[in-house]
Amino acid sequence: MLETISHLALQQYWWLIISLLGAILVFLMFVQGGQTLIYTLGKTELERRLIINSLGRKWEFTFTTLVTFGGAFFASFPLFYSTSFGGAYWVWMIILFAFIIQAVSYEFRSKPNNFLGAKTYEIFLFINGALGTILLGIAVSTFFTGSEFSLNEMNFSKWEGAAYGLELALNLHNLSLGLAVFFLARVLGILYFMNNIDHPEIIARSKKQLIINAIPFLVFFLLFVIWLLFIDGFAYNSITKQVSMEPYKYLHNFIQMPVVLILFLIGVVLVLFGIGKSILKSCSNGIWFAGAGTILAVLSLFLVAGLNNTAFYPSTFNLQNSLTIENASSSKYTLTIMSYVSLMVPFVAAYIWFAWRSINNKKIDANEMSEDIHVY
Repeated sequence: MLETISHLALQQYWWLIISLLGAILVFLMFVQGGQTLIYTLGKTELERRLIINSLGRKWEFTFTTLVTFGGAFFASFPLFYSTSFGGAYWVWMIILFAFIIQAVSYEFRSKPNNFLGAKTYEIFLFINGALGTILLGIAVSTFFTGSEFSLNEMNFSKWEGAAYGLELALNLHNLSLGLAVFFLARVLGILYFMNNIDHPEIIARSKKQLIINAIPFLVFFLLFVIWLLFIDGFAYNSITKQVSMEPYKYLHNFIQMPVVLILFLIGVVLVLFGIGKSILKSCSNGIWFAGAGTILAVLSLFLVAGLNNTAFYPSTFNLQNSLTIENASSSKYTLTIMSYVSLMVPFVAAYIWFAWRSINNKKIDANEMSEDIHVY
């Protein structure tokens, strides 16, 4: 039974769960990426309605996964939650605001007597797509670059940066991952449109934009990965719990966890294959290859950030205040109870898959926009 599992094993298990949720969230941010392309791919009102309604049927998946990811992080590693969300205040508030206006936009864009006008809500969707992806990428990058915070003997945290998180965007390494996530979300959004929309003009523009957005994605992603492999990382001693800087720490993590390295390489290859196949053959199923690859690659990066005696939320103010899966987690009792609940995850995943297939049983087209159904 789960009660016989060690506290460390439960901590590692929940880091795996958190990593998987984070990876799925990045994939589902194709919705945010698609929102930044409304006017790029949609040149008429009908085309924009097709794009928005295609995304409108999926945006709740992203929103729900974001909430689940945050809730699971809070329950399993509460010290990270209180330190980051309480310290990097403005970053998380802007992200929250961006997702609020997304929900409002899908709810009210097509309502009668909409005094703001549809275009205002379309601008809101663009803001959500840009800020949501870039800032989340920046926030995740701090798992490798660290943040300026301190902890006292009672584990009360204090943010030492004057800008309360906004300074994180000035770090070029953080920004490289933020921009990589932004362009990846646009690439996935384009692949999703090619799979979900039946409109020749939109598909033709999508293929062109796929090339335009894939290039900066690869540049920023390679910049981040190459930098990651050569920097000093934040390691901690499994016995003394002392945190120290280790040269090539994240490269060592990949080498010492070969399964994670293999998953990462497979993920990268799948993303490239999905993009290349969609460009060269104009296929409509590239989203599934690139989506699966995104999940595997991001999952691997999360595992490299937190496993193998690595501080997943380093403190650049005081190394010994850095957070690890051991010192930031909930009690063994809490993690055990949560682990029983996590056994329901496969059933939830099956429901999501069924709901997705039901919604996606046919491609959305111009005729559907004139039917008496709910439109966004």
